[in-house]
Amino acid sequence: MTHQRYQIKSACPQCGCSFSQVLSREELKEKYGNAPNMELACGECRQKFQAERKRACPEWDAECRLNPSAAGRNAGHN
Repeated sequence: MTHQRYQIKSACPQCGCSFSQVLSREELKEKYGNAPNMELACGECRQKFQAERKRACPEWDAECRLNPSAAGRNAGHN
């Protein structure tokens, strides 16, 4: 059984640095649940900010939540 990975990408509104994180389905659910927004923290300035889930992790929307091709196809793309 392969483990799907989901990429979360956003930019800090304070300093503009990129935020990127790759998590398994279980890690994503444990850390962020199914809320429409995710609370992220910039690795540079440590500013906490909200990111809209469907923009930060497009693979995780309701239609493709369990589609194995969606995570692999979109990982690493802007």
